[in-house]
Amino acid sequence: MKPYQQIAIDECGEPLVPIPAQHFVFETPHPYQKLGAPYHNSKADSPYYLRQGVVDSLIAAQTELQHNCQNWKILIFDAYRPVEVQQFMVNYTFNQIALAQGCEFPVPEDKRQVIIEHVYQFWAVPSLDRATPPPHSTGAALDITLVDENNLQIDMGSPIDEISERSYPDYFCNSKEPQKQEYHRRRQILKNVMIAAGFQQHPNEWWHFCLGDQMWAWLTNQNNSGSRLIARYGRY
Repeated sequence: MKPYQQIAIDECGEPLVPIPAQHFVFETPHPYQKLGAPYHNSKADSPYYLRQGVVDSLIAAQTELQHNCQNWKILIFDAYRPVEVQQFMVNYTFNQIALAQGCEFPVPEDKRQVIIEHVYQFWAVPSLDRATPPPHSTGAALDITLVDENNLQIDMGSPIDEISERSYPDYFCNSKEPQKQEYHRRRQILKNVMIAAGFQQHPNEWWHFCLGDQMWAWLTNQNNSGSRLIARYGRY
């Protein structure tokens, strides 16, 4: 169990709604649908859904971005993710790492355990327990990056979903190299507009932000001494 999963959930019942296309850019085709992830049984007809309150805050973040970087937009890489898709992507990532390491299939138990622990540093456990939902399965978490005035993705120093230390939000913060300093500056732009709108950032992933789920409550409590927030969004 991860620390944030100990946070209680008081589900508010807020609906899952489509992210308005006029405000954002979407990653298309969707990267996990392209791999064959099972969205067909989902409660939403695409991954680009979030809880209504999260959408409202995301629009506020986009407005803040416009004040700081005119004509830049937030690109939505992924948002709502059913538990079945979470399981699919955990399995896919496990297999990719095993192949890269030259493992034979089925992977021996000792190697399997090492790989799955590595996977779970970045991917949430696809739990069906109502008390420990994967963040994306609540409709309160999303993976994002930035695009410029031509809708071209801005280089953030590492791709979304890369399983390495380069994914850590502050990985480049102490670099003396100008290009790496620029990566850090861009990541800070993204972080600052999201934090200003009420989101929290995943400690290991520069692209992952959340609002109202267990991770958000846990991070908020960690950052504010005396705060005792609980989650308002459970599994949808």
